[in-house]
Amino acid sequence: MVSISGNEADQDSSRLRRFLSTGFGYIVLWVSVLWAIEILDTQVLDSTLQRHGIHPRQANGVDGIFWHSWLHSTYGHVASNSVPLLALGWLVGLRGVRHLLIVTIAVIVGGGALTWLLADGSNHIGASGVVFGYFGALMGAALRHRRPALLAPALVAIYIYGTMLAGIVPQPEISWQGHLFGLVVGIVAAWFLTDPPPPKVDDGLPMYPWEIDEPWLVPEEDTDQ
Repeated sequence: MVSISGNEADQDSSRLRRFLSTGFGYIVLWVSVLWAIEILDTQVLDSTLQRHGIHPRQANGVDGIFWHSWLHSTYGHVASNSVPLLALGWLVGLRGVRHLLIVTIAVIVGGGALTWLLADGSNHIGASGVVFGYFGALMGAALRHRRPALLAPALVAIYIYGTMLAGIVPQPEISWQGHLFGLVVGIVAAWFLTDPPPPKVDDGLPMYPWEIDEPWLVPEEDTDQ
C-alpha cells in the first residue's frame, strides 16, 4: 500500500489542471474520449452509436451535425484521425485555448451543417472533418496576417500533412464533402479570429524582412547634430 500526502495530491492535481488548460491538453482529452466512445460502441453496444452520423437532408440525421465528429466506424478509423488531430490541434492551440475551441466548434457545427445540406451518401461520421478544419485554420490565419508566428505553423502543417488535401477530391467510400467543408469553415473561422495586418506606413521601406534585396545592409541613421 502506498500513502500519498495531501501536498503531493495537490501538486498532481495542479499539474493536471495546468495541462488541461493548454490547447494540447484539450486535444489529448478529446482524442481520449474518442477512443473511449469507439471502445464502448464496439465492445458493448454492437456499433449502434455509429449509426447516428449525418444523414444528408434527412430529418432523422440532422442531429448528426453535433455527433458525427465523435463517432467512428472502426479502431483503424479513429486511429487514422488521432495523430493528425493531436499534431494539427496542437498547432492551432498555440494561439490559445479560446481560439482552439472556437475553431473546433465552428468546424463541427458549420462543416456538419454544410455536409447535411449538400453532401451525398447515407451516413457521415468521423473527426476527419475537424482535421481538415484545423489545417484550414492554420492556412487562414497565415493568409490573414503574414507574420512569422502564423506562417511557421502553416508551413509545418503543409510540410507534414499537405498530401492529405487529396481527401477533398471526390472518391467513393470517403466523406470528401465533409473534408472540403471542414477545410473551408476552418479557413473562414481563422480569418475572422485573426486581426488584420496593420496598415503599412509609406516610409519607403519594405514591410517584411524578406522583401529587402540585401537584408544584411542596415540603413545608416541620420547623424546630423
